Amino acid sequence: MTAARTSTAPFALAQIPTLLRGEVQPIQLWIAHWSPARVALYVAVIVGGTATFGWSVGAWRDSVQGLYTAIKFPLIVLLTAAGNGLLNGMLAPLLGTNISFRQSLLAVLMSFTIAAAVLGACAPLVYFVIWNSPTFSLQAQGATATTHSFIFVALVASMAAAGIAGNVRLLQLLRQLSGSEAAARRTLFGWLAGNLLLGSQLTWILRPFIGAPHLPVEFLRPNAFDGNLFELLFFHLRQLFS
Repeated sequence: MTAARTSTAPFALAQIPTLLRGEVQPIQLWIAHWSPARVALYVAVIVGGTATFGWSVGAWRDSVQGLYTAIKFPLIVLLTAAGNGLLNGMLAPLLGTNISFRQSLLAVLMSFTIAAAVLGACAPLVYFVIWNSPTFSLQAQGATATTHSFIFVALVASMAAAGIAGNVRLLQLLRQLSGSEAAARRTLFGWLAGNLLLGSQLTWILRPFIGAPHLPVEFLRPNAFDGNLFELLFFHLRQLFS
């Protein structure tokens, strides 16, 4: 009886473990009915998890950079969720999954809630690693540049892993909605591709998150639209392994 009440309640923290486990029946019930209170719960988890993770990453450079990153991370996730919710609402029927725009938006929001919970849980570990890394120093340029590259690659890998985990957890839901394994996988791939393209571009525009050693601490870069995230990722990978 308690489990049933939790499943139907519009705002219950006990729904988060159910969501993390990817249980199909309650999740299918939740996306069938729009609930502002439940959406507020998802947004609260997204903001809390991503802000905590963002601060733990940005604090390596400066406490102000940590604050900026804590503000920008939730913005990226919420904007990506909104954009891909609309995009996936159009793509899902074409890929064989019977889902409406509203259900698509809720499903994407749920997937990002899972991802944010994973990132928030990883934040203490990330901060421990950064705490034990060489501190930011303008005098030790070599060590500082290497540490910056390591943190950047770890940041991108963590975001990618959490995003994939959030979407894959809803694969069972997609199977239920489409009635086909192939259609569910096509839809999942479409969701992942949309998250990658939109999320990476928003991340690039809203940089910096760590703060390049040779640049000042800023909320946004004046050349926000120059280049892309993949070029910078390749640069940092080369910096680490060359």
